[in-house]
Amino acid sequence: MSEAYERERQNNSRLDELASKVSALRGVTIDIYDNARDTAVIDNTSETFSTFGSSLKGSATRLGRMAQSGNKVAVLKLAGILVGLVLVLYWIWHLLF
Repeated sequence: MSEAYERERQNNSRLDELASKVSALRGVTIDIYDNARDTAVIDNTSETFSTFGSSLKGSATRLGRMAQSGNKVAVLKLAGILVGLVLVLYWIWHLLF
């Protein structure tokens, strides 16, 4: 009977060790998943900024062509956009600092 009790105690000890290893593995798996999700968010944000940069470059090119055409209304629109942009940036600067 003593031998059976000793084996049961060893089995319980091994089962506890196995449970702690499974728990550690689960923690590592969750950390890997969180890291992969964060990387996907960073990639998505980077792609969004890249698209925004391309769009902004295209808009600037179109505004430059419009200004070169010599159309007075187009030049006034461009000047209004630039003044508005400066005012918005000035307002944001004072809002943050």
